[in-house]
Amino acid sequence: MIHKLMRSKAEPGVVSESAHTVAGAESPATPAETSAPHKNGATAISTNGTQPSLSLRGICKSFPGVLANDNIDLDVFGGEVHAVLGENGAGKTTLMKILYGVYQPDSGVIAFKGRETRIQSPNAGRRLGIGMVFQNFSLIPALTVVENVALFLPSYGMFLSRRAIARQIQEVSDKYGLQIDPKARTGDLSLGERQKVELVKLILARAEVLIFDEPTSVLAPHEVDGLFRVFDELKRDGYAVLFITHKIQEVLQTADRITVLRHGKVVECTPGEGATADHLVAMMLGIGVPEVVRNTQMRQHSANGAAVEFRDVWTAEKNDPRGLHGVSFHVMPGEILGIAGISGNGQQQLGEVLLGLQRRRSGSVYLFGEDASGRSIASMLDAGVAYIPEDVLGMAMVPTMKVEENLVLGELQKYGNGGIWLDRKGMRRQVDSTLSRFPLKLAPLDTRVEHLSGGNIQRVVLARELAMSPKVLMAYYPTRGLDVLTAETTRGLLMECRDNGGAIVLVSEDLEELFALSDRLVVMYQGNIVGEFQPESASLHEIGLLMTGHHM
Repeated sequence: MIHKLMRSKAEPGVVSESAHTVAGAESPATPAETSAPHKNGATAISTNGTQPSLSLRGICKSFPGVLANDNIDLDVFGGEVHAVLGENGAGKTTLMKILYGVYQPDSGVIAFKGRETRIQSPNAGRRLGIGMVFQNFSLIPALTVVENVALFLPSYGMFLSRRAIARQIQEVSDKYGLQIDPKARTGDLSLGERQKVELVKLILARAEVLIFDEPTSVLAPHEVDGLFRVFDELKRDGYAVLFITHKIQEVLQTADRITVLRHGKVVECTPGEGATADHLVAMMLGIGVPEVVRNTQMRQHSANGAAVEFRDVWTAEKNDPRGLHGVSFHVMPGEILGIAGISGNGQQQLGEVLLGLQRRRSGSVYLFGEDASGRSIASMLDAGVAYIPEDVLGMAMVPTMKVEENLVLGELQKYGNGGIWLDRKGMRRQVDSTLSRFPLKLAPLDTRVEHLSGGNIQRVVLARELAMSPKVLMAYYPTRGLDVLTAETTRGLLMECRDNGGAIVLVSEDLEELFALSDRLVVMYQGNIVGEFQPESASLHEIGLLMTGHHM
């Protein structure tokens, strides 16, 4: 959402709101230096000991067929990092969106600094002092950092001083070691740098509670360490940092308190000190720690040639970092080729070129030794190519359709009965047959996909694509957003596909996953392949550096 430069009127329905200073009028203050005034008559919620910055009592939220949040209590304090863990569908993202005003709770009470409030929109949440960094950033690539920040800041005048805003950005950047150039064009920044811009936006808008949704999913290992150092600085300055992650080691590394959700309920809130991975997994899943899948078997490939081969493929000019620049690679039947790289460095174009969704400027693509130029998408799918895209909801699903309908997308003509009505019984028999062999539990088949969590949507795509026993699988972040058990089961499915002769191109930012599953690894940066490795002879650190443009 693009925010107007002028926002002089309070949003209706907000019981409590913070008073903000005109952007550029003074240097940003920390929560310890400011406090948000509240209107008279607001109801105070009593707490024991230190007053929470944010307090929830009895929060419930349901969607058709889904109880996402079930009587949740949560306290968030200034000067702490608070992690929220839970399996897919546990209600984590729904809860964060309630805190930020995207959703309204069906029942329950929210208090900010002990005063009851209703947060009826994200704009109201920001005015109250709550900010959220989503996985999909709300930045305009064509604008500079200063211009993107200016769009976000509250303003009570006709004009904003770019020089003053640039000075404030630089002050925040220097204070927290963010290394942001205020004059840089946002589209030229890495995803990690864009995340830092989002954080600066929140700090300059006087947010006191900072919510991060899977903040490390777009970061290389050394950038994750940098983010956690920023968390430490924010904590020392009195900010309340609340973040969602499925990576338990990150929680153990940085969290002061940990809240675990399961089936929409809080099952535990525990101090970070003394917490163990085994215990957290048990709380999340209600079972013990799953066995981690590892690729330990060296494959003997057939002499019949590559399943997929790219030869000097270009899709863009040299100065366009989003396209492919002379990319060459191959993947054999019965092999997993790992593609490491931060999202936006050409990985998406690999799948689009293979399927024919994007034209090549030059170069060739071969499928089982035959030139695939000019082949239709349908013929590629018929040849045994399966595709798990980066944007599963936008590219692989019809959100308004039910789960069972999405499971047979591309095959709906089989159930047309020669007319306009679908053969629902035949479709359900096919879906039941498919799911009887699939180890992951899906949401109810009559649930519309738009009402599912990200992890449950991912399961539907995995079930549909892997059920075809593909000869070639392009898989983008197949375990993104999945809980520990589901992620390990998914890795096992990928290994099974490989062992059955499937050729897999596995794109992921999770380097540990790539090291565990890949037979070979290549690294992409700005549309180029900048390194190729055997996993057993490479290090996380050197690959992380290559992912961010630091050539060895």
